[in-house]
Amino acid sequence: MTTLSIRVPDSLHRAIKELAKKDGYSMNQFLITAAAEKLSALETVDYLRHRAERANLKDFDSLLARVPNSDPDAGDELPPKYQTDPGNHPKSG
Repeated sequence: MTTLSIRVPDSLHRAIKELAKKDGYSMNQFLITAAAEKLSALETVDYLRHRAERANLKDFDSLLARVPNSDPDAGDELPPKYQTDPGNHPKSG
């Protein structure tokens, strides 16, 4: 394991210390977890961006055309402000 020294503003240090204590973690554990979560988020964005570049919209449209046009299951409906009108334009609201 490597030791890393960083400089942080006093206010950030206090906030990290308080949150870590509140959650029952050491500051070290808190910062390692925060760094890992940030790294994971950035890697996920990169993965999805690269995956989207490989997408074939023709295949997607073909697959989507196979989905039956039926009413959603009970409780799975869109909220009214997101439902579409007959012209397939989102309702404003």
